Amino acid sequence: MHSWSKLFIPTLREAPTDAEVASHKFLLRAGYIRQLGAGIYNYLPLGQRSLNKIIAIVREEMDKIGQEFYLPAILPKEPWVESGRWAAMGENMFRLKDRKGADLCLGMTHEEIMTSMARSELRSYKQLPQIWYQIQAKFRDEPRPKAGLLRVRQFTMKDSYSFDIDKAGLDKSYDLHDAAYRRIFTRCGLNFVVVEADSGAMGGSQSQEFMVYTDAGEDLIASCPVCGYAANLEKATSRLDAATEIESTGDGTPELVYTPGCAAISDVAEFFKISPASDIKCVAYMALKRGAAGKPDTWHGVATFLRGDHQVNETKLLAAIGGADLRTMQAEELSQFFNGPAGFLGPVGLTHNAKPLEDGLTVVVDKSLQGRKNLVAGANKLDYHLRNVVPGRDFTWTIAANIRSVNEGEACPQTAHDSSPCAGKLVVGKAVEVGHIFKLGYKYTESMGARVLDINGKEVMPIMGSYGIGIERILTAAIEQSNDKNGFWLPSSIAPFTVVVTVTNSSDAELAKTGQSLAAQLDAAGLDVLLDDRDERAGVKFKDADLVGIPYRINVGKKAAGGFVELVTRATSTSVDVGLHEVVALLKERVQEDTLRLTAEGSL
Repeated sequence: MHSWSKLFIPTLREAPTDAEVASHKFLLRAGYIRQLGAGIYNYLPLGQRSLNKIIAIVREEMDKIGQEFYLPAILPKEPWVESGRWAAMGENMFRLKDRKGADLCLGMTHEEIMTSMARSELRSYKQLPQIWYQIQAKFRDEPRPKAGLLRVRQFTMKDSYSFDIDKAGLDKSYDLHDAAYRRIFTRCGLNFVVVEADSGAMGGSQSQEFMVYTDAGEDLIASCPVCGYAANLEKATSRLDAATEIESTGDGTPELVYTPGCAAISDVAEFFKISPASDIKCVAYMALKRGAAGKPDTWHGVATFLRGDHQVNETKLLAAIGGADLRTMQAEELSQFFNGPAGFLGPVGLTHNAKPLEDGLTVVVDKSLQGRKNLVAGANKLDYHLRNVVPGRDFTWTIAANIRSVNEGEACPQTAHDSSPCAGKLVVGKAVEVGHIFKLGYKYTESMGARVLDINGKEVMPIMGSYGIGIERILTAAIEQSNDKNGFWLPSSIAPFTVVVTVTNSSDAELAKTGQSLAAQLDAAGLDVLLDDRDERAGVKFKDADLVGIPYRINVGKKAAGGFVELVTRATSTSVDVGLHEVVALLKERVQEDTLRLTAEGSL
């Protein structure tokens, strides 16, 4: 049992002006955190208690499938060079030198370190599978820290790594993590959705994210309310309705048309009286190609073409061309590759390379343009467009790929059991990522030379998986999904306390004694209890209790003389009078019901 009067809980009536999202405001106001620097936070007692409870849940579930390690946070350069990520991580990595001039970094993740350990210690298939995990601080030189604990420079992660002899083993390790993550997020009270995802800098093949819908999220998720399909916008696909083609003019070949001032898609559509879907949009980039075997990085021109009503998904584009980064073409580069101005760029007449990111221009066409005809495109000449353009006849490309972002309302890409298309329409919403699991494959064991002997005595590479959970993100996501104007509420599994016993008048000796006795009974019953014994007005205590995330409050007031107290449920803002001799049993029952409800609800 803890007493509020003896705990450090510096609540605020108003949030600082730079706090924008709900979780950031309430974490500050409730005294969970205080900012030390940009993206760097102190965790105060209430915040640390919640984080410790989350860590305990994560550790309990991970111990069922793996073994806990604790690795250094300051890491030598060499393993990162072996994997190729010393350069690939770019400015996101904190780098430093020791007094002897050796290059070091602060760990963003530990694939390289775990792989180097496996390389040194694992010799035979008999030692596999292995699942190794740790819970530790990670560091990222975030260029724009914001949204409280959602985008920071130091954070706590549970990261785990699997080593298996073959793909079937990796499938099992991946499924074990999938099940463990579902249990973890369910026990933490999150309403989450599991989505297909892009592997990004981690590499590998299959990847999925565990997301919580919230307006504070920076990820966009496309989901189908009919079949349950869900994917990060970086991975999502959709089924497009057949486009209505416009009639050709003249002899049907590309015709040059004077279009003064029509640089925007909307202006072109209005000029030709067509849908933007019949206009070919061009987005021109310079793409970074990492140098291999010590060679320098190089930048290459990339021209993308897609429907005028679609947007380029840069993550999909990078994956399609094998690039490391993108930036928009500058005027001199447009002149070099197109000999035309922005707003009037088009694919006809361009010379492209045979493979992506070679010398010359890489032309990428979105697959939605294949099979289309009689389209409008820029003529690479100021104030001119071409009509009657047919992809494949009038221009070709380096590669065709799905490089567009799906739009809300497009048809779900899934099919039903009878092979008929799903009737659902995609909904796009913001979400925050709380966990991510990857099938890494052989990316690290190959580059770092990890080998074991298989059952036939042949030397083979173990196959890997990587799996992460953001500890602070669980807390912030829980606050984002459960708050009102007065504060927030957490499930008892991760709340700093399950119940606060509020003595409405601490100067009343009899009430104070009753509050102390009740708090002691709750503590003996195994409930995490906070006794608000402060010499404050009842209204102040009630406001603070509503603010700080505790799911239940027991008010010990005037009715205590008649043997009754008031049990308040924070999530519903409802209360009920309960006999003093009954309240402990009732609260234990409520907490058990909460646990069962969370288990039943699980993921969306």
